[in-house]
Amino acid sequence: MCTLGDEPIFRVGNDESDEATWFSTVRGVGRLSDGSVAVLDRLSAEIRIFDANGRHVRSMGRRGEGPGEFRSAWKLWVLPGDTLWAGDYRPWRYNVFTADGEWVRAVEMQPPYINPSRRGGVLDTGVSITTIDKRAELRDYQVPDTVEVEVHGRDGQRLATLDRILHTVYGPIGMYQIFTPSGVIEAKGHTIALGRTTDAEVRLLDDELRLRRIVRWSVSGRDVTRADVRAWRDDYLERTAGSPFQDETAIAVERNEVPAADVFPAFSAVEIGRDGRVWILPYQRPRAEPPRWMGFDADGRFLCHLDNPHDGLTTYEFGADYWLSVHTDELGVETVVVYELAVPAPVSLHNLTHLTRHVTFALL
Repeated sequence: MCTLGDEPIFRVGNDESDEATWFSTVRGVGRLSDGSVAVLDRLSAEIRIFDANGRHVRSMGRRGEGPGEFRSAWKLWVLPGDTLWAGDYRPWRYNVFTADGEWVRAVEMQPPYINPSRRGGVLDTGVSITTIDKRAELRDYQVPDTVEVEVHGRDGQRLATLDRILHTVYGPIGMYQIFTPSGVIEAKGHTIALGRTTDAEVRLLDDELRLRRIVRWSVSGRDVTRADVRAWRDDYLERTAGSPFQDETAIAVERNEVPAADVFPAFSAVEIGRDGRVWILPYQRPRAEPPRWMGFDADGRFLCHLDNPHDGLTTYEFGADYWLSVHTDELGVETVVVYELAVPAPVSLHNLTHLTRHVTFALL
């Protein structure tokens, strides 16, 4: 098991006495080399830097159309030298800042992206992995959409189409198939992760776009039962009760007009750690216990399951010895927290042989 500390080693947010530590909606978070944390806030359109003690030290960016300003800030990446790349749309681009708050440049996508890239990321080389959702011609719960994965250089010019991955399955009312699979595309550091959640495998590419590894694992009990579907529908109707925006879809769900997949997705998310490790989150069945993240080293070898005793947290970043996340309380107020992360040392063949001999001798 990998374990998290009992209490956060960093916490900022939910402080009405300091406007800088009150977030509207956190759109991105990243940890800098000195332990300080950068937070991208939606409403103020600012990147706020907090030192390792949670003290606000500076802000950069604001809402607008000019240099270093955001139309709609979305996601944040920390590159070597603590250079900050923050996404912005419409159209999609990156604002690049130094950690000291100096605006460096804007990277515009060519050809332009109207909507944001919802998957992918920015590698340490400044090459970005971006995605475009391509809808199926017929939305009949039969043909899945497709995600086109593209590579853009440091100047924003498109270099290549890396892959086309089957994505979610939609129906005529614009609602997902229940337990629909999805395409997963992540990029950070020197690693690109590609996969579709139908399969318990993730392909890992290096920053030269070469296939380096395929990570596979075992998943049992993936068949969807009628009880699973009933539980999902009951929970959905309870969540959307009284919402004027869900009337049509709620009626379709109540009438059993939204079909379910035959099997559950194998996983729901992938995170590339700042140290090159790969973290995979198994899919959560309806009303089941939250799944544990699975950690793999940079070479694809299994390390551990992550024991997480903390509720209400959304993962933003794994480091070698920390876990950066955002806690959301019952009122929707967000707090950025960092916990210590303890990962067991890998067992070498020599140590395993020595341990086996020791146990054998003890038994004799």
